[in-house]
Amino acid sequence: MRALDNTDLQILANLFRDARLSNKDLAKLVGLAPSSCLERVKRLQNDGVIQGSTLKLNMNALGAHIQAMIAVRLSNHNRETVENFMQAVQPASEVLSLYHLGGENDLLIHVTVVDTQHLRDFVFNTITARNEVSHVETALVYDFRLSDTMPKFVLTTSEGK
Repeated sequence: MRALDNTDLQILANLFRDARLSNKDLAKLVGLAPSSCLERVKRLQNDGVIQGSTLKLNMNALGAHIQAMIAVRLSNHNRETVENFMQAVQPASEVLSLYHLGGENDLLIHVTVVDTQHLRDFVFNTITARNEVSHVETALVYDFRLSDTMPKFVLTTSEGK
């Protein structure tokens, strides 16, 4: 993969903030002609730097009034067990995100549900019913916010060589 330059990073930062930007508006923000901007975005997509875009929803407005983080410990830590667990849980409609962790807990599952009974049923039916699960802790989420600022990091650019 080619090194990213400052313009690529500006494109990424602006799209990270708002993936709905039109190509014309994005080009204006980064100081490129729209055709050049579109070419760069397509290259970033083809190179696998941009892997898609997502939609942020107000879960409360959709009736999912409770969010929780569920920490799971597995009795077996081999790759197959972890992968099978993740593949089984991720498709559940309650799951917003799923993290494989190092440390005391093996997985962290961010879920959204209608009410506490729904949460209890999800934990019992989807998580603790699985033989490889040895421990579960559930914490309610009172509030959460996603950053709209792309993380700062050091990249070797073609300009810096």
